[in-house]
Amino acid sequence: MQTDLVAALDIGGTKIAGALVDADGRLLVRTQRATPAQEDGETVARAVDEVLAELAGSALWGRVTALGIGSAGPVDASNGTVSPVNIPGWRGFPLVARVRAATGALPVELVGDGVAMTAAEHWLGAARGYDNALCMVVSTGVGGGLVLGGRLHPGPTGNAGHIGHISVDLDGDPCPCGARGCVERIASGPNIARRALEGGWTPGPDGDTSAAAVAAAARAGHPVALASFERSAQALAAGIAATATLTEIEIAVIGGGVAGAGDILFAPLRRALHDYATLSFVQGLKVAPALMGTDAGLVGAAAAAASAPTTPRRAVRAGR
Repeated sequence: MQTDLVAALDIGGTKIAGALVDADGRLLVRTQRATPAQEDGETVARAVDEVLAELAGSALWGRVTALGIGSAGPVDASNGTVSPVNIPGWRGFPLVARVRAATGALPVELVGDGVAMTAAEHWLGAARGYDNALCMVVSTGVGGGLVLGGRLHPGPTGNAGHIGHISVDLDGDPCPCGARGCVERIASGPNIARRALEGGWTPGPDGDTSAAAVAAAARAGHPVALASFERSAQALAAGIAATATLTEIEIAVIGGGVAGAGDILFAPLRRALHDYATLSFVQGLKVAPALMGTDAGLVGAAAAAASAPTTPRRAVRAGR
């Protein structure tokens, strides 16, 4: 028997991906375009149109009942607009209206990319089976999303759980968001690398100054590289513990490029949690690496759309 499908878009500064997703989270059709991030807004929108046109050209398109969008942010789901930091041509861009016009007025659900990743991890990944979870992307930036009471909690604008801009150092460095000492300003990949370079770490002959290169140096025992990851882990632990104290999450799932450092990040993070998650009701908090990989944005966008109240039928089961 044929079942309904959900279309999904995953929009970031590097790529615009699209897929048709079935009730088991399988991507039956997928396509992708490079994001013309430095072009004007209409040029970026045309790339979205091309992805949608390719999906709509599939023989499976007639089974699509809703469309989910996970976008780099900030997003404003209440108004259907996006203003991604890494796509300067889109400021208050009416993405939902554009997508609806291109797809015959399908129900459309817009969430931030961190929320989309959370939906995917809760449905099929490391947060599966947990009713209360924080899922995070630690990469160029730090984003996240929440599951509360067994359901995705995107918030009114689709940004709830954006842990990267919790301040964990009141007198810390200014953050591009306008605050000081944000988790992102300390824990993101570029800031891990910046701190290591400022502390005297030097890259190898290839000149690689990425967080991955710092992680490799940390594995080799370089004290400055280790210290930079320790500081990142401390910031993450403080933000996670604060979130757990407010929401009683049971698990924090961490994905993104920085999570690829493995125990170089997770070992000091788990140690630091003992210093911050001290109250009895958060002491059992678990930390785990994400499982969904590069498909998380598409799977999660589909899950968010399927669980939205505007979706006529549940093509995808978001959560348990």
